Amino acid sequence: MTNTEINTLLSSQQSFFATGATLDVQFRINSLKKLRKIIKAYEADITQALKTDLGKSAQESYMCEIGLTLSEISYMLSHVRQFMRERTVATPLAQFASRSYVKPSPYGNVLIMSPWNYPFLLTMEPLVDALAAGNTAIVKPSAYSPATGDVIAKIISECFPLEYVAVVTGGRAENTCLLDVGFDYIFFTGSKAVGKEVMRHAAEHLTPVTLELGGKSPCIVAPDASLKLAARRIVFGKYLNCGQTCVAPDYILCHRSVYEKFIKYLKHETIRQFGAKPLDNPDYGKIINEKHFNRILGLIDKDKTVIGGASDKNRLQIAPVIMRDVAYDDAVMQEEIFGPVLPVIPYSNDEIMIKQINSLDHPLALYVFSNSKRFISKITSRISFGGGCVNDTIIHLATSNMGFGGVGGSGMGSYHGRDGFDTFTHKKSIVDKKTWLDLPMRYQPYSTFMDKMIRMFLR
Repeated sequence: MTNTEINTLLSSQQSFFATGATLDVQFRINSLKKLRKIIKAYEADITQALKTDLGKSAQESYMCEIGLTLSEISYMLSHVRQFMRERTVATPLAQFASRSYVKPSPYGNVLIMSPWNYPFLLTMEPLVDALAAGNTAIVKPSAYSPATGDVIAKIISECFPLEYVAVVTGGRAENTCLLDVGFDYIFFTGSKAVGKEVMRHAAEHLTPVTLELGGKSPCIVAPDASLKLAARRIVFGKYLNCGQTCVAPDYILCHRSVYEKFIKYLKHETIRQFGAKPLDNPDYGKIINEKHFNRILGLIDKDKTVIGGASDKNRLQIAPVIMRDVAYDDAVMQEEIFGPVLPVIPYSNDEIMIKQINSLDHPLALYVFSNSKRFISKITSRISFGGGCVNDTIIHLATSNMGFGGVGGSGMGSYHGRDGFDTFTHKKSIVDKKTWLDLPMRYQPYSTFMDKMIRMFLR
């Protein structure tokens, strides 16, 4: 799409929003129901597209993308009426007689830019939140997952008119054109580098943004952890989608007293879940493209590899890798891995370990495996991170009852459920002043008596 075409599209959405059609609760409910129906009708197409782009199995596609999207729709259908209600708040005595209230209102015309790693979920879920909040939307899927982008375009075109929801496909040129026009809100999921560009462009229009980024998410294994279960859950979370998950455990910090034992459990669990030859496993996915394939291979130190490392360039597959005795200055610790490589670092001192994590950028997620409430409280209180789990990995994002988002370099803002609705909503603060009483103290000419009255009310 050209700049002119995008401007025309946005103008049509601005005109449609101005009609007030999206303010009606039944309109929003009907839109979400229609979207749910069409997603279900296209389930096979979505599954095939995810297989083409990322090698995802049907079960993983439903569990991690389609099913979570449907769950978010169901949540919004159950709660949108409640979320839309005006909320009366207390009014100071000085403003007697008045009613003060907060009125949720949609921002208007929003832009949703999504990544390639969960291309369906991370496009549709923020869209669900935006529509529930009463906005129009232009959706820009990643060019790196074209098959899924095509299915999304079909679903949206069948479900909604262009002036309400539209899909723009393409690459960097289209991204630049979209960011150059003035939206009322921008929701971006992707890398830190692109996130900075999004924020820079948004600043030109003073457009509010939500940035869902990433970071090196630590996974702490304490000496009192249930080691076998920890290994099972970490292996699942790390190698899901071949490690191409923004909240995947990026590296493990394992207490030295259980280090050797835990390495053995990790090796055993990796083989148990993916087989002795993971590249022959039909349910094991692939790396998104050759660029990322080569980047990930460059992070593997064969001298520190205890399992995995087999690769197939033609199929863009890398078998799950576990690396031991990794140092903080190793290549694998200099960037977010975003692939099936798991470094394991031993630690001996809690305080030093916490200090080391806090010296790095704030992670998007943190995971701690321990049976000590005191230790868990210390970790979750003293380390800054977006969200996480105790004795599990990644499942914190699979609920609409909690918000999901980063902090610091891992992002700003959150969504899912109520947080998602609030993200795409401006809350108008309104005072309804009654006409049957008008206190004189604020008006000139000022007097000593009126000053005393003001001081009585405002203290």
